[in-house]
Amino acid sequence: MMSGIKGKDTKPEMIIRKGLHARGFRYKLYDKSLPGKPDLVLPKYNAVIFVHGCFWHGHDCHLFKWPKTRIDFWREKIGSNIVRDEKHTSMIERHGIRVAVIWECGLKNRSADEINEILNKLENWLINMENHRILQLGS
Repeated sequence: MMSGIKGKDTKPEMIIRKGLHARGFRYKLYDKSLPGKPDLVLPKYNAVIFVHGCFWHGHDCHLFKWPKTRIDFWREKIGSNIVRDEKHTSMIERHGIRVAVIWECGLKNRSADEINEILNKLENWLINMENHRILQLGS
């Protein structure tokens, strides 16, 4: 069932990757040496980016709805994903690396102008390295 779920190169991820690349940012993908294997790693900016699907990562937004079947299974699955995400973020931060989390809801069904606004915020966060350690973008 879950083996068919795409974990890499998702549409939201590709939006962020293409947008950053067009702005001149270069990055590594899925660095296994870092906790949680971040979707993008930008060593020059001492930052990593996770692009999270709202369902799989339990985001409290309009895209997240609890399934009506196998309720206990899904509560355990999503709950453990949330705990794991928090653990990975903390571990990365302890290494002095900044973390951005981009949520699917911030990108899905958005206009080009809205996507550009998200990319502007992300670019500003990357360049201004004194900015907050964690950036969360989504609705």
